[in-house]
Amino acid sequence: KERRSDKFDPVELANAAIDAGIRYFDSAPSYGNGQSERNYGELLAHRRKEVFLAGKTRQRTYDGAMREFEESLKRLRTDHVDLFQIHGARAGEDLTAWGKPDGVFKALEKLRDEKLTRFIGVTGHESADVMCRAITMYDFDTILTTFNPMAKRRPYAQKVLPLASRKGLGILAMKVMGGALGSLAIGNPIKNDGKPHHDDAPQQAAAGELIRYVLGLPISVAVVGMSSLEQLRVNVAAARETPLNDQQRTALEARMNDTVAAKP
Repeated sequence: KERRSDKFDPVELANAAIDAGIRYFDSAPSYGNGQSERNYGELLAHRRKEVFLAGKTRQRTYDGAMREFEESLKRLRTDHVDLFQIHGARAGEDLTAWGKPDGVFKALEKLRDEKLTRFIGVTGHESADVMCRAITMYDFDTILTTFNPMAKRRPYAQKVLPLASRKGLGILAMKVMGGALGSLAIGNPIKNDGKPHHDDAPQQAAAGELIRYVLGLPISVAVVGMSSLEQLRVNVAAARETPLNDQQRTALEARMNDTVAAKP
């Protein structure tokens, strides 16, 4: 069992986020070995009706997904979620297995039919091609994938975004600041841990500029983490500003991927 953070009170932050007008809350069993869901549970016990709650499962079987869903509900202290997603579509994964009678997609359909979730979706950040195949093969309501100014994320904007838009999906953006460690934002360490879901950049940008970058895309939601009330203030202020236009986004992409300018 993971401990709550010693650096900040996650429940205090979540309450402040609701008070600031944020309604979309994202979690998964794998975040802190369930601690993220337990943190939310303390909040949702009192403010469930104010929140659009998104959950996930890494399970790929019907039984496994159903079991994990029930365990999540207990930690979250609720009887339903608003969005339930297949978590982390992987490069090289056999997507056809999802739709078999004992596959995870059948569990999501069952939960939607029983109104235990309003919507179903898929998440992933390893391969733009895999994300395109997933939303082509299955009747999802949403897709959560990665958009930021780095060149390695460009295929998601070029391939996934237009396809998801044509299909009328709710498009949710993650890795806005380069991953959980936020290495794209000024004030955070510029180097990450080398994992494929974290981004390194020769240049950094202000956190607010990164948020305005992604809000300039045709998305529904930007999932942005925070670890202090000050970061929450900056994030909310950025969301209230005008998003970057096409020309501004192109300029930010060029600046952040400029390895020559980064050399001393």
